Amino acid sequence: MAETTLYDFWRSSASYRVRIALNLAGIAYKAVSVDLVEKANRLPEHLARNPQGLVPVLELDRHRFTQSLAIIEYLNETRGLGWLPDDPVARAAVRALAYSVAIDVHPICNVSVAAHVSDLLGGAKGARKAWSRHFIGPGLAAFEELLTGFEQAPYCTGGTVSLADICLVPQVYNAERWDIDFEPFPQIRAVIEACRAHPAFAAADPEAVKP
Repeated sequence: MAETTLYDFWRSSASYRVRIALNLAGIAYKAVSVDLVEKANRLPEHLARNPQGLVPVLELDRHRFTQSLAIIEYLNETRGLGWLPDDPVARAAVRALAYSVAIDVHPICNVSVAAHVSDLLGGAKGARKAWSRHFIGPGLAAFEELLTGFEQAPYCTGGTVSLADICLVPQVYNAERWDIDFEPFPQIRAVIEACRAHPAFAAADPEAVKP
């Protein structure tokens, strides 16, 4: 397990976060695709890596890690990357901003949840899109309001990338897939423009890594 290996899926938001983090940390890795659409995540070989059957799974430092936020914070703590402030109050505020999309919005709009909702509705046309838009739009509106507590210069919480940026960018990618209107979110638009100009974010973009 000496080689750094990332088991991910190109369109997975959680995987996207970890790709951004690895790029920011300057850690080269081997990417192994686990196709969620084909349900490769439910195969025995992947369940042996992660009993939850989720991506990403990261093999690094002779350890195996799951859960994107845990992975990102491990990288931050072991590499001193400064994605969270030293002050406990400020650190909690940045975590709250990041978690508002990574924990409160993303999980209820991921592939398996949206597909299950569609199945419960008998495959009703537009069910997945309606479900996702119902949660993503208000979630981003709340994120926009939370941003007013920070100075965007040019990132979510200041002049350097934070955990919030790493979590926001993948959620915006999903929002664009579901045709969310970003006109009401000028602060988010500015942050996204800055992030997408950063090589670490650009290299992690799903369109840059898809098979």
